[in-house]
Amino acid sequence: MNEPTSSGHRHTTDDSMLQTPVERVTGQTSRQVLDCLAIEEPLEIQLTYGPSSSRQTRSISVTMRTPGNDFDLAAGFLMTEGVIRDANDIEQITYAGDSFSESPQGMDALKLGSKQNIVRVDLATDVAVNLGSIQRNFYTTSSCGICGKASLLALRTVCPPRAPNNFSFDAQLLYRLPERLRAFQGVFDRTGGLHGAGLFDAAGNLLALREDVGRHNAVDKLIGSEFLADRTPLRDRLLLLSGRASFELLQKALMGGFPMVVAVGAPSSLAVQVAKEFDITLVGFLRESHFNIYHGSQNIDGYTSTAKGVGE
Repeated sequence: MNEPTSSGHRHTTDDSMLQTPVERVTGQTSRQVLDCLAIEEPLEIQLTYGPSSSRQTRSISVTMRTPGNDFDLAAGFLMTEGVIRDANDIEQITYAGDSFSESPQGMDALKLGSKQNIVRVDLATDVAVNLGSIQRNFYTTSSCGICGKASLLALRTVCPPRAPNNFSFDAQLLYRLPERLRAFQGVFDRTGGLHGAGLFDAAGNLLALREDVGRHNAVDKLIGSEFLADRTPLRDRLLLLSGRASFELLQKALMGGFPMVVAVGAPSSLAVQVAKEFDITLVGFLRESHFNIYHGSQNIDGYTSTAKGVGE
């Protein structure tokens, strides 16, 4: 049997979940039960770069995430933020032993449940890195109140150019995607606390799935796994989001080459602008019987519309 931790939590064999005792109230009575929680821990991403004679290591990001697929997350983060463009840019990815001492975002004050919360990405010696550009891009693409025009301008400087969108999908297949995603979201079913990102082909087959407490982390993990396998850009694949579609997620989809993004939740206004500017088919509020098309209605087949093209 697993031993309880000092906080009262009981760790499970799965690093992405733990159990904790809760008081469950039903009507006017209650009972104690064990509830599953999605684990949330910080991940520090360090970058080692430069010629062999003068290698440097910098801490460039700390993100709260669900442990697992950490190397995919680091690679996907660097790829979707425009730091690297090819899997060969990476020499190796490892867990680092200690937080980088000069990191302004160090995690010394955090109580970590695992020693594997620091990932170091070693770039090839011939890869040029502009830290000033990295910091600007991270700032303008984060959800920190930057205006839409500035965000889109920053996006144009790091993202690939607009590409022809020849990917089409059947409307009847769209209705089935959330169920197919949920069928494989094992941690979500037990915790209810994770976001999911699914990779589908044009026939509606689920090819890959990643989960995380952070919706952007789930997408980075998914894209990172495809990037490391040298399968990007994903011009013939659909990205399904279990939650809403934000500007940041559309940016990551754009960097990954996705021609279509489908969200169970709502898109933001800036996400719709990105979809229109870069011609990404964007679907939101996907339910069992309805969905909204915010851009790219010509790429959705199998339905009859009396107002097709309105708002395009």
